[in-house]
Amino acid sequence: MAWVIAAFGPEEMTQVAIEEWAGASPIYTRRMQRALDFEGDDVATIFKGMQLEIGAPPQFMDFRYWVQDEHHGGFHLDHCGALVDVEPMGDAQVKAMCHDIEDPTFDATAVATNPRAQMRPIHRPPRTPADRHPHCAWTVTIDESHPAVEPIPALAVMQAKQVATLELAPIDPQDEGARDYRGPLVSDIDFAAFSHSALARIADEVCIQMHLLVLSFQHAVRARATDRAQADEIVTKQLTGIAGVMAERLHRVLQLGRDEAAAVEVLKVHPLLNPAAYVHVSYDGAVITVHPSPAHEDEAWIVHARPSSPRPLQAVVRAIRPDLDVDMDGSDAEWTARVVRRDSPAAEFDEVAITRFSRGVGFSFEPRRSLPLTVA
Repeated sequence: MAWVIAAFGPEEMTQVAIEEWAGASPIYTRRMQRALDFEGDDVATIFKGMQLEIGAPPQFMDFRYWVQDEHHGGFHLDHCGALVDVEPMGDAQVKAMCHDIEDPTFDATAVATNPRAQMRPIHRPPRTPADRHPHCAWTVTIDESHPAVEPIPALAVMQAKQVATLELAPIDPQDEGARDYRGPLVSDIDFAAFSHSALARIADEVCIQMHLLVLSFQHAVRARATDRAQADEIVTKQLTGIAGVMAERLHRVLQLGRDEAAAVEVLKVHPLLNPAAYVHVSYDGAVITVHPSPAHEDEAWIVHARPSSPRPLQAVVRAIRPDLDVDMDGSDAEWTARVVRRDSPAAEFDEVAITRFSRGVGFSFEPRRSLPLTVA
């Protein structure tokens, strides 16, 4: 959000963040519910969706849930990576995130399951005392007397995007392992228990969550920008920074080498170029070719990575090795990029350096035991 603050100021940054999440999360929450067959209208269903929510990465955002009955429950955060990132900026920024943004976006997340669900704080930052633990705690209550949460206008815009209704390969019921999230809510999802095809579907759904958030963010930015050029500049900067640090994380977890082939392997799994049903890409050695796709029609991230705008793709390959680069050729909607090695390393892009501010860049996940959560 650094580029939004620079362009519009902190108050507008808050509004952009609210519109970004409230315009996207109800769509992708319902998608994940359908994909893993846990649709419902109770508190446990809300919590299952939160466990598979791109904005609440497990452990980095360490949600701990409790369920009293179908209509009452709550959660606290043993660790909030977002809070740890923002606290050094001061109480005003903490309040903007934990009050101004969370109040409407938590309810917008719940509306996908039950529009009469309300998430309300027991306590939340700024922390008093400064080391207060857990970081925050919330109740979740479903009551027919609650006014139904009304969707924001941006939600209808996002629902019209192709990514909102994109059909993905179904989970293979014959594949070994769990194929759904039916049954009880668990304290930690054991991803290793899912089948290969279920994990592939979850990964693709998370990519779709990212694309919907990007499109919703772009919509909010365009509504405030002086012109299309300013909006595109902000979105491209966001993409460049995230693309670089994501490539670094993927490279590390895949334990790849540091050559052109490794860069291509990272590109094959990078969210910029996935899921395959949304972004159409072919590979031939060190050359990737991007073809017209639903992502282009939606004006998703891929339209900001093209021969006239190479920085996002350069950020990806330089995360593997700083002397790697891309030679790009073609039109905005159909182009090729060859991964090449230059004579000298390039400096890290400012966009990547700013994004590296988040501790999420280097965060490591740990194995955990999954336990069922029963009614308190």
